[in-house]
Amino acid sequence: MTRSILIVDDEPMTRNLLRLMLKGSGFEIDEAEDGMTALEKVQAHKPDVMLLDVMMPGVDGLTVCKRLRADAETADLPIVILSAKTTQSAIQAGLDAGANLYLTKPVRIKNLLESIQSVVGKPSAVP
Repeated sequence: MTRSILIVDDEPMTRNLLRLMLKGSGFEIDEAEDGMTALEKVQAHKPDVMLLDVMMPGVDGLTVCKRLRADAETADLPIVILSAKTTQSAIQAGLDAGANLYLTKPVRIKNLLESIQSVVGKPSAVP
């Protein structure tokens, strides 16, 4: 059974880079360009893990995270925040919102894959 990952970021280049980094990792990859689309996609087909940006127009990543945690059907969805916000207070805000992990951009492929593996519990190939 193939596991799925939802990449949520408002920057098309970032989504493309993450998709390329995850190519060959064994995940079926889906994308959302904003928080509202992410929430809709999670309701339609719950992914096995979500990579979530914080700074997005409209519904930001912290709000997405809080909404998913407040819903019994999505409360256990593994969420890895991947953000350019690198301060300790930003990291703490992400974890307080319910993220399993908080990674900062830019992220190295090995760290990304290891982080995803740690939240979903499935071995992945790490180049």
